[in-house]
Amino acid sequence: MTSDFLASSSDFRATDGTLNALRTSPLDDPAIVVNNVVKRFGDKDAVAGISFEVQRGQVLALLGPNGAGKTTTIEMCEGFLAPTSGSISVLGLNPATEPDQVRRRIGIMLQGGGSYSGIRVLEMLKLAASYNDNPHDPEWLLDLVGLREQRKTTYRRLSGGQQQRLSLALALIGRPEIIFLDEPTAGMDAQSRNMVWELINDLRRDGVTVVLTTHLMDEAEALADHVIIVANGQILASGTPDELTTQREHRVATISLETTTPLDLDKLATDLADLGELEARANRPLHYSLRTQQATPASLASITAAIAKQNVLIRSLDTGHRSLEDVFLDITGKELRS
Repeated sequence: MTSDFLASSSDFRATDGTLNALRTSPLDDPAIVVNNVVKRFGDKDAVAGISFEVQRGQVLALLGPNGAGKTTTIEMCEGFLAPTSGSISVLGLNPATEPDQVRRRIGIMLQGGGSYSGIRVLEMLKLAASYNDNPHDPEWLLDLVGLREQRKTTYRRLSGGQQQRLSLALALIGRPEIIFLDEPTAGMDAQSRNMVWELINDLRRDGVTVVLTTHLMDEAEALADHVIIVANGQILASGTPDELTTQREHRVATISLETTTPLDLDKLATDLADLGELEARANRPLHYSLRTQQATPASLASITAAIAKQNVLIRSLDTGHRSLEDVFLDITGKELRS
């Protein structure tokens, strides 16, 4: 899928040449405003006084460990939950008191798919189209998300990745001004994931606001204009991916490297004990990081020499940029969440 392919579909675009056919509020107004919102369940604050804005045509990545309050925040923006206190504005509307008006103008991609188990793919798209005043062509959406061959397949017989693609098509069918994507590439193969990334970029280009929740840090770093990291119902960090990952002078430097074969970490830690703390990336084999006070030519020479002693080849080495995953783990901690 390319931008040219999108441009070739007159159905997919509104008369102003964008993906939005139903925009009614001023473009200069933020798409979403969350102001000091608290959501309490019993004696527990799932959301504890958060505030942020999402601008029109912006891709926002909302990140956090399990139980951080992400889903609760999104459900309040979608009008499925009401805040205990504070206020939310979505396209100039209050989702707590005007949920139907809000949901006419947003798209929601559910991680679980959100479809009937026995319904066929094209039937589901046509049913969803019937609920909208100016829907996209279901046949065209089949091609967009690569489900043409599965158009007569029942939902329960789709693979997990195919169910995700159908959920994405259902979120798009009403020409939303804002689309909420919950783990949009979960269960997808590399080709499907690439399609979703391209589509998100095309949506942004055409002025659609995207709110993305994901546990894939590279996905957030590649796609988001703005990132918010939450934990325990509070915002711990906020900024562009570059702002969050660029090292500053007062921070401890992180040297990241990738090798072609595994390292003996115990031996390497002994050889580099004077430089800092060495660790392997838990979910990225052959990726390692060393926290040190300063990345210098001498420290890099020591690292490469110690690795050479193990007869291991360094595939890549980066001294000037922390990944978003590094930032996320620094801020939220490394302990497992239930």
